[in-house]
Formats: sequence, structure tokens, C-alpha cells
Amino acid sequence: MIVLDTHIWVWWVHGSEQHLTDAQMRAIRENESDLIGVSAITCWEVAKLVEYGRLELPMPLERWFKSALGYPGIKLLALTPDVAIESTRLPGKFHRDPADQIIVATARLYDCPLVNPTRRYCVMSM
Repeated sequence: MIVLDTHIWVWWVHGSEQHLTDAQMRAIRENESDLIGVSAITCWEVAKLVEYGRLELPMPLERWFKSALGYPGIKLLALTPDVAIESTRLPGKFHRDPADQIIVATARLYDCPLVNPTRRYCVMSM
């Protein structure tokens, strides 16, 4: 399983492959038959981006979520107390974006790679 960062998930769902690197697309394609994880906080982040006018979706938010979460292999990953705790224990000087902290913590707890906008995989072992 891999975990998708919010932007990667949106770009993939929208078919905006021009925003995705070959390595990011390859990582998604390699895991489509397995599992592709999406953190619950990612849904919140998408909703907030729409609310703030920073993301425009081609359909109402409710329909978009139903469609995007219905892709084959997509697994919605819960925001659990363990994820919340792990988000406070990230290594180094991790930036202060709580959604990113939760997404990284989720990938760490599931012990799987995170596909984010700056790298193919971002694996931060526990």
C-alpha cells in the first residue's frame, strides 16, 4: 500500500497527469491493484480548499468524494488516537501544517510509502 498526499490524490482523480511526475504516476499504477491509502484528514483538507476557493471541483463536494473514494483500490484511512500521537513525534524539524503531519503519521503507522508532490516516495520509518 501507498498513501497519497492531498494534492497527489486530487491531481490523480482529475486526470491532471501534467502535475504528476513519471515516478509518482508509476507509484500509483504499481499500487492500483493493491491498495492506495487516503487519510481521513485529506478529505477535510479537500473540503477546506474548496471552501477557501483554492480548489474548484467539477461537481459538488459530496459527489466528488463519493466518486474519488470509489476508485478501485482506494482505502480511506481513519484518523485514530495512534495517528494523532504519532503526528507529534515526527522526526526533525517537521513543518507545522497539521494536515501534513497527520498524513505523514498515517503513512508511518501503516509502514508504507507516502507519495507527495516533492518526491516519489517519502518514507519516514518509525
